[in-house]
Amino acid sequence: MTTTGTQTTVGAFVLGGTALAVAAALLFGKFHLFTTVKVASVVFQDSIKGLSIGSPVTFRGVAVGAVTNIAIEFEPKTHIAYIPVTIQLDSERVKVSRDGKVDNSNLAELVARGLRAELNTQSFVTGSSEIDLDFDPAVPAQFHPDITSLTEIPTKQSTIQRVTETLSQLPLRELVDNATATLNSLRGLSKKLDDGLPPLVQSVKATSDHAGQLIGTAQTTLRDVQAHLDETLDAISRLAQSGDRELAARGDDLRRALAAAVQTANRASATLDGIKSLTSERGADRANLDSALRDIAAAAAALRGFASDVEHNPQLLLTGRKP
Repeated sequence: MTTTGTQTTVGAFVLGGTALAVAAALLFGKFHLFTTVKVASVVFQDSIKGLSIGSPVTFRGVAVGAVTNIAIEFEPKTHIAYIPVTIQLDSERVKVSRDGKVDNSNLAELVARGLRAELNTQSFVTGSSEIDLDFDPAVPAQFHPDITSLTEIPTKQSTIQRVTETLSQLPLRELVDNATATLNSLRGLSKKLDDGLPPLVQSVKATSDHAGQLIGTAQTTLRDVQAHLDETLDAISRLAQSGDRELAARGDDLRRALAAAVQTANRASATLDGIKSLTSERGADRANLDSALRDIAAAAAALRGFASDVEHNPQLLLTGRKP
């Protein structure tokens, strides 16, 4: 093989390798020669620590673009520093269907519908950050036309920023003072407990020992009382048995006494019936008794009249009354 042929072959291999490298870079690299892209701006006022060129831009976790530029703009009138971040969005990743047709919607229209951007931590290990996009119409849109001429996506506070702001508004100094006062109170209480617990423990121990002695005495007393109760119950049982025997022995006497009592009660009832017949207004005995009483009353009246006449004229006893 000649030298010219060798050089030609080497040149062909070099050109082929270069073409393959360019094709691989175009196909797999971050070039958008065959993809429609949109460029927008996100303006931050707070720190964007962890965000750098090439950081991803996501929509609910789906990568839709990347950061292409980061700058700082200082506003002399308000003395506020703004950080405009330029992002590049891949239109092929986000498609809006209208009437059954796929249409890449205008970015300004999406912003008007509530598209907002927030800065979130991508990795706590590396400290890198990313820009997350989502719809949140409740967040008012704040634009900065003096800072950027690109289509601006308004920002909203991330969860970490909200937590940080909430923590910054807490009265930390007052909380620290209150915590210090509480700790001092706890130390004083602990000291008082250290000083007061030993005597209290001794008192509780003495009380426990005394209670144990009382319990022992009570147990002894209960045993004695139980023995006396057993004796008393035996005596009551013997007395009940004796009473049963006496009742059995005196059963005839009781029956005779009951019979006599019944007869006496019958006689008393008959007597009461007689008294009742005498005292009854419609009874014959009552009528006879009333007639006898009237006769006796008339005789008594006649005797009183005769006695009065004799008192005035004693001769009546000898001569009697003249007819």
